[in-house]
Amino acid sequence: MIKFAQLFVLALLFVGISDSFAQANATKNNNIPYYENSKDDYINKQCLIDIYIPEEKTDFATIVWFHGGGLTGGQKEIPEFLKDKGFAVVGVGYRFAPQVKVKEIVEDAAQAVSWVFKNIESRGGSKDKIVLSGHSAGAYLGLMLTLDKSYLTKHHIDADDLFGVVSLSAQTITHFTARQEQGIDINQPTIDALAPLFWVRKDVPPITLITGGRDLEMVGRYEENAYLYRMLKIVGNEDVKLLELDGYDHGMVYPALPLLVKEVNGWLAKEDQKK
Repeated sequence: MIKFAQLFVLALLFVGISDSFAQANATKNNNIPYYENSKDDYINKQCLIDIYIPEEKTDFATIVWFHGGGLTGGQKEIPEFLKDKGFAVVGVGYRFAPQVKVKEIVEDAAQAVSWVFKNIESRGGSKDKIVLSGHSAGAYLGLMLTLDKSYLTKHHIDADDLFGVVSLSAQTITHFTARQEQGIDINQPTIDALAPLFWVRKDVPPITLITGGRDLEMVGRYEENAYLYRMLKIVGNEDVKLLELDGYDHGMVYPALPLLVKEVNGWLAKEDQKK
């Protein structure tokens, strides 16, 4: 485990937060449907993406960002801090419980990632540099797609081909909304097929797990992530990190975003060294 104090200073030095370093040009397209020719009104309303593309740059990495909200609310977004960092950002909207089951929400997330794989190169990016990220429920979706390979396999995508995952305060046991579907109390932990922990395996893409401080986070959130981290290491994954942001509660999106940028840039630097 790496503590926040050292990492936050390094992240600011590595990333830089001054607008004077921002790229001058970028394009943004909103409300692009990622299901083709759907006749479902709810899908057509919710299953949309916004995409931010850096101009005058090619072969860039793309962060697919899933918003939080307990899988019952929220809205697609492109976090402001992620702009002007040299990579694309895709903000994903998805359907909510109880209108649909949690499994269908994960399937929405997979459909959105499939859209990115199919379309990012035509916009100048690389399908070999797609990163999944998000906060809370959104981070849960990213981990589910990465660890349970079946969702992306349906789209002829190997989850191992993801460039990496940066998860901000995800549930790693069965999501509480999925437990509610089964009539299980919110404070009764379970691990079943709707838990990232259920799908622990070897040879996953690089994964960075970030939470707030263990005593300030939502109940057990740090411990869930610590357990996933430990199990991923035990089965043989080396490129896995657990970062605890001391002094921050569940609303730890910032300062976690600079760490997200630092992680992606670190993976890109390693990729360049291989060439």
